[in-house]
Formats: sequence, C-alpha cells, structure tokens
Amino acid sequence: MDYQTFQPHPDLSALVKFYWTLEVPYDPNNQKQKIIPDGCIEMTFNLEDKIKRYITEDEYIVHPQSMIMGQRTKSYFIEPLGNVKSFAICFYPYGFANFVSTPLEDLVDIETPIESLFGESDAKELEQNIIQASSTAERIAVIEAFLLKKLNQNTTIQNIVKTTVDTLVSTNGSASITQIMNGDLSKRRQLERYFKKEIGISPKQLGRVLRLQTALNLLLNSDKNLTSIAYESEYFDQTHFIKDFKEFTGITPKEFLGNENMELSSLFYK
Repeated sequence: MDYQTFQPHPDLSALVKFYWTLEVPYDPNNQKQKIIPDGCIEMTFNLEDKIKRYITEDEYIVHPQSMIMGQRTKSYFIEPLGNVKSFAICFYPYGFANFVSTPLEDLVDIETPIESLFGESDAKELEQNIIQASSTAERIAVIEAFLLKKLNQNTTIQNIVKTTVDTLVSTNGSASITQIMNGDLSKRRQLERYFKKEIGISPKQLGRVLRLQTALNLLLNSDKNLTSIAYESEYFDQTHFIKDFKEFTGITPKEFLGNENMELSSLFYK
C-alpha cells in the first residue's frame, strides 16, 4: 500500500485538511479492510478499478467512481475489485458545508455521487479532468480551481458551530457542550440543529470520534499501555476506553494491533 498526503493551497487551508492518494496493486489474497470514523468529510475519486463497501457480512454496494463520503458514525468494511488508485480531498468538519447547500445530515454514512451535489455537467467535467491529469500535482490544481470557483462567499458557517468544533479539536473531543457553552444550555437545541446541517452529526458524536482518533494515534505511534492511552485521551478509565473503542471498531485495542483487516486504517494513522 502506498499512501501519501499533500497540503492544500493557503486560500483553502482553513477548509481543506489535506489531499491524499492511495495505490494498492490487486492481490487475490488481499483482505477486506475496515474503515474507522475520523470526523471528516471526503471527496474521493477512484481512478482505476471499483471498490465495494459491505453492508452486511455478505452483501455489498459498489462505490461510485466519484463521490462524497459524509460523516461516519460507524465503521465499515471495504474491498477492492482490482487495482486501487484513489485521489481524495479531506475536509475539516466544517469545511465541506462552504461548498454546498445540501444539509450535511443527509450525507451521513452513505456515499453520494458528486453529480448529486454539484450538478451533472460540472461533476462530469471535474471527474474527467481528474482522471485525465497526469500527476497528483495536476489533480490538486484541478480540484483547487474547482473548489475556489464553487466557494460560496455568502455561505457562512455559524460562529457557534466553528467555535464548538475548534474547541472539540483542541481538547481531542473531551470538552463537554456545557463547558463549551459556559453553562448556557438555552442555545443547545440551536447548536444541535446547526451541527446537523453544517457538520452532519451532533457535537457529542463528533467529540467521541475525535477522542477515538487521539487514542488510535497513541496506540499506533507510542509504546504506552492501555491505561495511559485511556487517560491521555480523556476517557474516564481503561474500561471506558475499551468499550468505546470496541463500539466504533468492533474489536478491542489489543485485537486492533496487527489485525490484517485493520492494515489500511493503521496506515492512515502512522
């Protein structure tokens, strides 16, 4: 597996976290891979063969060639049907809402073809330009021109949403809504409504995902024990950490390490 990340142009850096590429040669012995929620929305282009996502143990759907993957609330398995060559844009939690008018809660846990959000003509032109580009640098130039053109200066993310996301990110998802709102819960329903529209999921769900990301990074990139990881990730204790981890991934932290179905997810965090 060859996974690489690239930084966006400064004009987009507040909205786009990074671009990434992934290349995996086909091997009939390759295992299906589990993808873990990360709190971001992604626009992905499959440049070679298709990828399928399992919806049950045996049933699956095939990813669109060009798609938006909304916020994820649960893990899922994918498996390539051939050679994998992907190019993708990873948006910050409040980044993608600046480019579309569709409520982002409509995109949660599904793959949405880009023509459904940007129109068939613009989507087809973008898809062809991405596919025909001869390098990653060219693809980045294509997508940045598209995003800058689509950026709606009249679309303003609610300040309360941005402040909440920034606080959750800076505290690795551990800050409570009560703390963020300084005890003023009269605006909680308003915050929840804005979050569903502009982020896709609730502040609590995003906080849990961000805390899981912190734990995953520590698990894969340090020699700390589970108790230390739990406390550094702001879990109440090790039991709470393991329970939350298993709820998102389906396995325990110890089972995660070295698991062939988690190879791709592990690669994303190393």
